[in-house]
Amino acid sequence: MLRYMTSGESHGQALTAIVEGFPAGVALNTTVIDRELERRQGGYGRGKRQTLETDRVVVDAGIYHGVTTGGPITLRLVNRDAKLERLIQPPAPRGGHVDLAGAINYQTGIRQVLERASARETAARVAVGGLARLLLTELGIEVFGYVVELGGIAAPPLSRELAVRDASPVYTLNPESDAAIVAAIDAAQKAGDTLGGVVEAVVTGCPIGLGTHAQWDRKLDARLAAAVMSIQAIKGVEIGLGFEAARRPGSKVMDPIRYDPDHAASDRRFGFRRPSNNAGGIEGGTSNGEPIVVRAGKKPISTLAARGPSINMTTKAESPAAYERSDVCAVPAASVIVEAVVAFEIAAAIVEKYVGTSLDAIRAAMAAMHELNREHLAKWADNV
Repeated sequence: MLRYMTSGESHGQALTAIVEGFPAGVALNTTVIDRELERRQGGYGRGKRQTLETDRVVVDAGIYHGVTTGGPITLRLVNRDAKLERLIQPPAPRGGHVDLAGAINYQTGIRQVLERASARETAARVAVGGLARLLLTELGIEVFGYVVELGGIAAPPLSRELAVRDASPVYTLNPESDAAIVAAIDAAQKAGDTLGGVVEAVVTGCPIGLGTHAQWDRKLDARLAAAVMSIQAIKGVEIGLGFEAARRPGSKVMDPIRYDPDHAASDRRFGFRRPSNNAGGIEGGTSNGEPIVVRAGKKPISTLAARGPSINMTTKAESPAAYERSDVCAVPAASVIVEAVVAFEIAAAIVEKYVGTSLDAIRAAMAAMHELNREHLAKWADNV
């Protein structure tokens, strides 16, 4: 089983992630992970914190001469802005945050809650996702995230080019929308407000058969939805058409199945083709070989410069909410985080299906399963 756990506070000494079950034999290129960490810190609308931190991953365990050993991998991100013990207790909880509910739940002050609940924790998850990406790349699987809407301004993809996304100040694939989005962020900043948006991640190269229909908690779409929903400020998750499927008749939702008899022997879809992908690459909790499409809605950050109404926890009198340094907009960063957690869940499903303790073992298992499926399809009448 491939799994991970994170630890650390926003202004603590460091953020740490321990990844267990990662196969041996993968070259651990920290440059790839650092690039994802840098992207998470970027995007128009970020706050001053991003200029104080320069996230670079430190690998403390689980590698030998730069290659994974199969043992637990420890990833650490040092906080340059470490000052937890010097920070005071906020006098009034912020609406939209876990401040009040968390303090009651754990019988603590607000500071102890908000430091762990902070979206700063997602830096560790991006590092984990970068690690997962190293495995997926070795297996011919790619994950690509971007922004499709921000502040109510739609930015539907006009291409799927990495260079277009990376040139965008807000990580869209629609340069025509970027100027309007930047202007909206500027207007929100002047008003002391914040903006949310919608991000999307697409997985290509997945073999048929990740996940299963056989048990609820092993369905691939359920696992992806849970992982994405666990990201701070994400309030909705869709696969494929998502909620749009509920608005259409079945004839406009179902994906037809075609067959290409001249497909290559290595074709991971075995010649089956879909002229549409409304299901988002997953049917019955199982990958069907088409691109997996995951979409997430991120709410505006609830920490406002124009502070909302709250209650002073000592006097119980009405008071403006406390203000913690924050972003006007972190939707571009959210696209990186969604990409990371999706990458990890796909990697976990790969390790689960093609049980192996090393990269070579997983490759061999994938190749063997591919050949078994080809034989199964070639002898369909005999097998069923």
